[in-house]
Amino acid sequence: MSRLVLLGVPIDALTFQEALARFRMFLTDEKQHHIATPNPEMLIEAQRNPLFHRVLQETSLNLADGTGLLWASRLKGHPLPERVTGTDMMKALCMEKDLPPVFLLGAAFGIAEKVGEILRGQNPSLVIAGTWSGFPDEEQEGDIVHRINASGAHILFVAFGAPKQELWIHRNLTKLPSVHLAMGVGGAFDFIAGKQKRAPVWMQSLGLEWLYRLMKEPRRVKRIWNAVVVFPILVMKRTNIKESKNQTI
Repeated sequence: MSRLVLLGVPIDALTFQEALARFRMFLTDEKQHHIATPNPEMLIEAQRNPLFHRVLQETSLNLADGTGLLWASRLKGHPLPERVTGTDMMKALCMEKDLPPVFLLGAAFGIAEKVGEILRGQNPSLVIAGTWSGFPDEEQEGDIVHRINASGAHILFVAFGAPKQELWIHRNLTKLPSVHLAMGVGGAFDFIAGKQKRAPVWMQSLGLEWLYRLMKEPRRVKRIWNAVVVFPILVMKRTNIKESKNQTI
């Protein structure tokens, strides 16, 4: 499997269908798999958060959830095939027939339950083993682990937002023996439940989803700045440094 390293984080060069096939394979083996969907903001956070950086280096798959990563891969001469978002991957996986039980963890009160109802409506064979709405709380962590274990879920989707969801999975996956596949999905629950709207398809295809999110949520300006300004600068600096070293050699 081809992997590209961006700012010290490996990114898997997979199409959407290839990634979905890899998920199916993960569900048939005996190992536990942590899937992450890095975007530019996450890679920037990883530069200042050593634990988060290490977690992203140890995941089973890192899928490119951001057009900025596609741009950076072209700059490095190893283009990624396409963007693979956590929301789209979660929805596609939950439409599979004979899928093992799923647990939905995170988002605001009532959202996880609503997402479960929507997904079951789209795929009546889907088994939602359990849900828990809310955000990370150390005092509740043991109760959440117990609830997931009691549910018998094999798949866990966590919507705490990055890096909290990735750190939570890293910290607790070994305590969840029935879970074969765990993935942080950020705002996927809000999108599926209709609490937040995704950009029109034409804006997504042009790589302008960040602009749509900014227009809808001006408070995201710092995050957008990091994604569309800071990230490209870091990638170009890192690329130039490596090129300079190669020329010296």
